[in-house]
This record gives sequence, structure tokens and C-alpha cells, in this order.
Amino acid sequence: MRIATWNVNSITARLPRLLAWLESSGTDVLCVQETKCSEEQFPFDELRELGYEAAVNATGRWNGVALISRAGLADIVTGLPAGPEYEGVREPRAISATCGPVRVWSVYVPNGREPEHAHYAYKLLWLEALKAAVASDAAADRPFAVMGDFNIAPADEDVWDRSFFEGMTHVTPAERAALASLQETGLGDVVPRPLKYDHPFTYWDYRQLCFPKNRGMRIDLVYGNAAFSQAVKDSYVDREERKGKGASDHAPVVVDLEV
Repeated sequence: MRIATWNVNSITARLPRLLAWLESSGTDVLCVQETKCSEEQFPFDELRELGYEAAVNATGRWNGVALISRAGLADIVTGLPAGPEYEGVREPRAISATCGPVRVWSVYVPNGREPEHAHYAYKLLWLEALKAAVASDAAADRPFAVMGDFNIAPADEDVWDRSFFEGMTHVTPAERAALASLQETGLGDVVPRPLKYDHPFTYWDYRQLCFPKNRGMRIDLVYGNAAFSQAVKDSYVDREERKGKGASDHAPVVVDLEV
């Protein structure tokens, strides 16, 4: 079973590439972030033509997550149970479902903006709610994973230059501690470092030639429970999908399971 996560940075803008990638990669389940569309605008029909069904949590031009599967979709939970609001709004940042033998969450963790910003405090609260929401699934015998754009680089080697990010979000001790605390539920990072190259980054800013210069970050992550981790037979970042005109600023992260 091939399962992946990808921040597409607008599913409308990325649709031709998304459909081509699903066909060429042979992915069975894809966790999507930043759909940037309403549910009514989501390309259900185009995906159905390829043999995929989808579950969506999306409300408009910002945020939005989805699960795209040809392995089934059952027991769908839309949203983060008991998750915090930001400025009175419960943002569409989480969705979960059972896809064949595996249960997965697609998550888009708040950015945080700046350490002094209210959005940063919201980010930490959101991560607390995520930990509580996934605890029972994480402890189960069934393969389970939380996948998506966490907007946190777990360690200094997950950014191209730690000094460049001094005073910024994504690398602060509080964010990293919140991410690490997910492991208390039995979840662990299943994509090892290094992979097939020295710096398995997953995100490169569009500006300042960041991708050609490999000035990236590893912020798209896969956290699996023991049953999921034991089933992993391979994992990689599809850097090729970050290349060329019309690419997302994130690359897909792919995990192959023996289930």
C-alpha cells in the first residue's frame, strides 16, 4: 500500500499535476493540505474518473484538508475534536478516515506567523488538541498515522541554515516540544534521515531561488504508531514533483507499507 502526504498549495491550481502524479506514482491514499477551495469547488468528479473517492474539510480560499483514497473511506471525522478557534473561527485543518487496513489523519498545523503573535499561541493549543484527539488511535493495534504539513522542523538538520531562522517560528523550542510530545501517544517519525540524499527537505520557498539552491525545510511529516511503523518498507520525498512550472512549494512525502 502506498500512502502519501502533500501540501498542494491550491488544489485548483495544482489539479493537472495532482491527477498526473496520482496516476504515475500509484498512490493508494493521499493526505492533502492547503486545498484553498470550498467543498463545492473540490474536484470530486476528476478524482472519481481515476478511481479515487475523497473526504474534504474545506470552507474557502484559505487552509483546507482532504483525504483521497482508492482503498476506501470509512469512519470519517471532519475537523479536530475539541480543537481551538482562531478569531472565533474553527479552521478546516484536520480530517481523518479509515482507508482499508490503515487509519490516517491529514493535518495542516497552523503556521504561527511570529513567536509573539496570537497565531503562535493558537498553534501550540492546536497541537495540544491534536495530541488528545489521536491518543486512542495511536494506542490501537491497527496501523495509524498522522500525516501532513506540521509547520515545524523537528531538528536543526531539518532546515538549510539554523541561523537563518533565528527568532522565527517553525524552529522554536516550544513548537518542537509540542511536536515531540506526540510521541508520548506512541507515535513516531517514520521517515528517517538521511534518505537517499543528505537533506530530505519537503518545502522550499518560491522566492530567492530557494529550490535550486536547496534552501529548504523538512516540515511535511508522517507520524505513525507501532503497527504502522513496523509495516513501513520504504519512504521518500518526491523532489521531482517540486520541479518545473506550476509546482507547489511542497513536495509529496511517500511511504510504502506492507499491509
